[in-house]
Amino acid sequence: MAGSTMFSLHTREPLNPRFGEVSLDILTDILSNLNNRNKSNLESVSDFCGCLKERRIVECVFHLCEELGLNPAVGYQAIEILERFMAKYIEHLIRSQKGQVGSSEDTGKFEELIFQTLKKKFFLSILSSVQIASKLDLYSNVVNNDIAMRFLQAVGYPCSKEQLLDSEILVLKTLNFNLNVPNPLTYVETLLEVLGHNDASVPVAQLHHLCVRVLQFIYLQRETIYNSLLKSATGCSSPSHEQRAKFVSVTEDFMLLGVGVIAVAAFIHHISTWEKVVEELTGITGISGQSIMDFAYVTLMHITKTKSV
Repeated sequence: MAGSTMFSLHTREPLNPRFGEVSLDILTDILSNLNNRNKSNLESVSDFCGCLKERRIVECVFHLCEELGLNPAVGYQAIEILERFMAKYIEHLIRSQKGQVGSSEDTGKFEELIFQTLKKKFFLSILSSVQIASKLDLYSNVVNNDIAMRFLQAVGYPCSKEQLLDSEILVLKTLNFNLNVPNPLTYVETLLEVLGHNDASVPVAQLHHLCVRVLQFIYLQRETIYNSLLKSATGCSSPSHEQRAKFVSVTEDFMLLGVGVIAVAAFIHHISTWEKVVEELTGITGISGQSIMDFAYVTLMHITKTKSV
């Protein structure tokens, strides 16, 4: 998408976070809040969590953000909004048709109807999620309906302004306007802030630059990386359905993802000090150094395209 459109948008340059400006009290509260929300999310995970973080969808969101000149955080926020919206929207569609399904033939027609409904609205749902996420980000450009329409016209997607507005309203109402959901980059940046506060010698700004790229890589290779982690954890080349179901609590753990991303960035930046960074991350989060290094090892294995022994 990014290389095939003629769309251009005059935007301000994305801003990088400025570290070291938040007081320890506020920082402690933020980290505690993120930790509590992460634990709460992990208590309610289902087998379907992460289904909309499939590579093609992630690529689409990232390309949209690139075309629209948005900060990386907007993309991750949009993915979280999209996944939660689709889960609730599908549930709504199923409930609305449940009483009308009788025979197996009716069930087949019902499933096809849901599929066609989702297929028809899906790209607009992605764009609406990006629009909403852009409005939640303090440092990014806001993608209003005029900009979104210009983009749709540039890529040749037929859509009226009314349809675009209806799509955004549908996402907002389906989520009951509950949009304050942390994204993985928030965890990474908060942990970096704490890391820099605890040890002034840690090159936080340089690590942040690397972390943004490492996190993007992990999201684009999400299935492959977590599958390797699952095989490593279970010692099985073909994990069972039960093992995969239990592992969802690992794939949806943003705190683990955050420390893993920073550990990989620290390894790339300066291998001689990365164990010290891992030790600090363990002290901050309580996640064992072994778990952090296992995550980093598997990720680095895929970055360098080497095979585990």
